[in-house]
Amino acid sequence: MNNEYTFEQALARLEEIVKGLENGSLPLDKSIELFEEGNALVKLCTQKLDAAEQKVRILTETAAGVTESDFNA
Repeated sequence: MNNEYTFEQALARLEEIVKGLENGSLPLDKSIELFEEGNALVKLCTQKLDAAEQKVRILTETAAGVTESDFNA
């Protein structure tokens, strides 16, 4: 899996995987491979959403107005 996916790219790939698995015509080995890739994509999407949520929280909770700070520091 490509860890450089944007959220949108990862989500689109995940949708492709789901369609392929729902089709039911794939061999078992390929289905397992796609399932594993899908799990990794779900994790990546979740991490990106969590990071975006944290950034929004920092932007809205700043007492001195809306400023951006690095929440990993």
